[in-house]
Amino acid sequence: MSAAENLLVERYGLRGAGEGFELLKTVSQQCNVKLHTLADAVLRVPAPDRGAGVWFPGRRRLSPPRLPGLMLEPGSRGSQGAVLKAVLHWVLSITQTPMGNVQLMDGNRLHLARHTGLNRYFTEFFAFVDAPPTLCSRAAAQRRQVTVRDVASADVFDEASRYAILQAGSQAAHSVPLTTGRGTVLGMVSSHHERPLTGFTTAQLAALQQTGDDVGRWLSWHWNTIVLDALERLHATATRPAAQ
Repeated sequence: MSAAENLLVERYGLRGAGEGFELLKTVSQQCNVKLHTLADAVLRVPAPDRGAGVWFPGRRRLSPPRLPGLMLEPGSRGSQGAVLKAVLHWVLSITQTPMGNVQLMDGNRLHLARHTGLNRYFTEFFAFVDAPPTLCSRAAAQRRQVTVRDVASADVFDEASRYAILQAGSQAAHSVPLTTGRGTVLGMVSSHHERPLTGFTTAQLAALQQTGDDVGRWLSWHWNTIVLDALERLHATATRPAAQ
């Protein structure tokens, strides 16, 4: 966070990192974008032209893509929180388990964005995943679904990761990458199971694959629309005469 605050201080002549944080927090709340997502975008997206009135001149705003199968409240198709809740519910319905989680890419690592049925030890241990061996990191690297039928004997985990999963009551797991049309992995949704798995049917795997593709495209839309909207507002707020 401090890197984004310092960059804003330098770019807009703010009075210090505290003012940079307040700018991030205010825009995060106004645009319903997670604070860490906005800070990451400030660091990753090329800066606006010096003296420019807008950050992204000529940018086209598109409507959110359809998400068939997901149960969303009316008017919530543009909300990341609502979509992540719905996709986790849908994937757990397909895989028939009450335990699971959604992770999103944060630079070169995955961060835990939503979960259900998993205890605090698990969620703290897997709050950020930036290196193998874990199921989700393997699925992300291979850009395909990966099933661990028996966590206790699978060689995909180191012992610390294995313990974190087993102590949560998960004996098996399945991960589905959330990918864009170009195959870029933007996140991961995983189901956890109380007993070892024998596998999933072709129909289940196809439904999971379609869900991963649909939600991956939605996440791409969210970044290129909602997050960039937030950056545009941040730029407008910081360059208003009253903010100088």
